[in-house]
Amino acid sequence: MGIAAMVIGIISAILAFIPFCGYIAFVPAVVGLILGIIDVSMKSKKNLPKGQGVAGIILNAIAIVIIFVYTMMFAAGTTQLTEELSKGFSEGFESAMTNAINEVQTDMTEMTKELEKTNVQP
Repeated sequence: MGIAAMVIGIISAILAFIPFCGYIAFVPAVVGLILGIIDVSMKSKKNLPKGQGVAGIILNAIAIVIIFVYTMMFAAGTTQLTEELSKGFSEGFESAMTNAINEVQTDMTEMTKELEKTNVQP
């Protein structure tokens, strides 16, 4: 189980550094962490070397932390981008509506003047 934990830890740690692949590596990292803990606890009872299990625990824990950090960075960046886009959209929408209202008022004024010239009652 120690070897499996270590191999899964290596793969999960590598995948954790690749943006958006970390989400795929999260479940194997948790499984590898559990395998490493089980291996270390079993080998502790028998006084056997537990280096591979410890390496698996460390690698999987690092992978989980990296996945968590990337997720938080992505969430913060997405939130900031969303705020900027919504601010730009609301400013642009307000500007477009103001321009449309001004054009309608100008057209109405011109139409009223034209109607007055032809003596037609509005």
